[in-house]
Amino acid sequence: MYRSLAAGAAVAALLAVTTPAHGAPVSDVPPDKIVIELATVNGSGCRQGTTAIAVSPDNTAFTVTYSDYMARAGAGAQPTDFRKNCQLNLKVHVPAGFTYAIVSADYRGFASLQRGASGQERANYYFQGMPQTVQRTHQFNGPWNDSWEASDVTEIAQLVWAPCGERRNFNINTELRVTAGSSSPQSTNFMTMDSTDAGVSTKYHLAWGQCPAA
Repeated sequence: MYRSLAAGAAVAALLAVTTPAHGAPVSDVPPDKIVIELATVNGSGCRQGTTAIAVSPDNTAFTVTYSDYMARAGAGAQPTDFRKNCQLNLKVHVPAGFTYAIVSADYRGFASLQRGASGQERANYYFQGMPQTVQRTHQFNGPWNDSWEASDVTEIAQLVWAPCGERRNFNINTELRVTAGSSSPQSTNFMTMDSTDAGVSTKYHLAWGQCPAA
């Protein structure tokens, strides 16, 4: 069972009432399968070949799975190990006539933090050429030796929609930080956002809108 620091969104309700400023809202998702490709991957937390993207069969979400994303501090850690980050640039192929926004994101992993140590998960996302969303930070304090989960929810009025008629890549920036603090110098503290189980991944929930006719 995950220990959570933030409540998840009622995604289905948001999908039903969300309205893009430049198009009409839709309660049904596009029938055609959306395709997401990794254009570029950069960062110490997502070396080449350690990140995978998958779209849900119902087109309401997509997941990012990491296999080598860990920050650590304390015994055995190198000076640069306390911070790991990942910058993903995604090509999202959306069916004609539709636009989308990210309504919520769920982040998961595992943390082992001794008393006095702490960890942080940070994230933001934005469309290429548009302002970044506000960075959100989730704090985890030791003692902690368990799975963790954190959810970011965007208010309906603040949703940022992909521009209709334009193809702009979608950027996701994430970061993990671990601080040894007052924990024992002999202890090792770490926080991961990776998994050998494909069921543990970062999940982004989509809201859909219909673009105005050309």
